[in-house]
Formats: sequence, C-alpha cells, structure tokens
Amino acid sequence: MSDLEKIYGVHAVEALLRHHPKRVKQVWLAESRQDPRIQALLALAAESRVSVGNCERREMDAWVEGVHQGVVAEVSPSQVWGEAMLEELLDRSEGVPLLLVLDGVTDPHNLGACLRTADAAGALAVIVPKDKSATLNATVRKVACGATEVIPLVAVTNLARTLEKLQQRGFWLVGTAGEAEQELYQQDMTGPTVLVMGAEGKGMRRLTREHCDYLVRLPMAGSVSSLNVSVAAGVCLFEAVRQRAGKQK
Repeated sequence: MSDLEKIYGVHAVEALLRHHPKRVKQVWLAESRQDPRIQALLALAAESRVSVGNCERREMDAWVEGVHQGVVAEVSPSQVWGEAMLEELLDRSEGVPLLLVLDGVTDPHNLGACLRTADAAGALAVIVPKDKSATLNATVRKVACGATEVIPLVAVTNLARTLEKLQQRGFWLVGTAGEAEQELYQQDMTGPTVLVMGAEGKGMRRLTREHCDYLVRLPMAGSVSSLNVSVAAGVCLFEAVRQRAGKQK
C-alpha cells in the first residue's frame, strides 16, 4: 500500500468516487460518522465496488495533516498533465478558451484554492512550472474541494517556451502586476486568454513578465497593497467570465 496516496475530506473523496472511481482502492470512515453526506458517499463507493472500512479518528489523525472530516481514501498516485497533454487538450477544446498560469506559487493551500476557482470559472487548465511550484498532494486536493479531479493541472519544463507556443496559437497573455498602468477592468478578455499570476511578494519572474502581451493591476482602495494570489486569481478569472457573458447577450 506504500505506493498509494491518502486523500482526505468529504468533497475530495466524493469527487474521486464520481470522476475517477478506478483510482480509489479503499475508503476509511471514522466510526462516529453516520450523517446523510456519508450515506451518499457510501452509495457512490458501493456503486463503484470500492471497499469501505472503519477506524478511530485518532488513527486518521496520524495518517494525514489537516482536517480529514472523518473520511480518508487510499488512491493511486495523482495525475499531473505534461506539455503534450496540454496540446491535446487545446486541440479538443470548444468555445473561447481561458487558461490560468501560476508562476512560482509554492503554497499548496493557494494552489488548491486557485484550482477550485479556475474550475468554477470554466478555465480549461491551470499551468505551473515543474520547478519551484506546488504540485498535487493531499492538502491541495482538500482545499480544492474536488476540483483537482476535473480541471487539469499542467506542469511544464520551460514556462517561457510554453507561453510562446500559446501566443502562436492565438492566445493573448495578460499578466498581473501592481505597478501596471492599466486596470484589470479596462482589459479585453473576450478572446482566447491566458491569465498569468505571480507568486506573492515576488510576483512574476522577469522572463515570464516579458512574454506577457498586457500587464494589468487590480485597483486597491484600502491600505493593503496586494491580495492573496488565490483571491487575485478569482477576481481576474471572473472578470473574464463577466466580459464573455456580456458579449454573448
């Protein structure tokens, strides 16, 4: 069982059972949980013929770091997409694609929150560099509330080269920078768009910044100079959603 990952939390485990049941090898429940959400989860497990066992909460506490909600699943290793899969995804996409790039975001909580928001906004994928970036783990899955099972996370070797390829495919690259002259709400994002977010504090790396077609900033009215990257990504993604919805009317 050493090659299996432990995924925890009701939403994360339920999403796995719904979308990738073959990856789930065993579900463990705290003996005290018998509520309707658990009954629904048990029904999914039974439908997929996944074994369910019971154990004590203190045993679960030793398995994972975080709030497991009395639900832990042992699953086959996480799937992170590669560059070739990104090309295939773009070839199959319909409508006007929206992508999110996270340059140097190393906090798994932020990555999980960004994946959750990107999925909610209808983004096609989230792209990160292979080095110096958070990747899929139990914390990311828990924070993402199931989004990791439906939106691809693509890890690329050379982010600058990937951005160039996206430009060649007709995407406009919109980067966020606090010192940018143009505000987010002045930027047209109704066409194929890549939103590029940098790490908190450092922002985008120089080469990433140089590849952006446009730089925008979020208007800040208070004393705080910047937003958490996952919050800023949510604001930008749903501004793109708002613009596209308006164009369709």
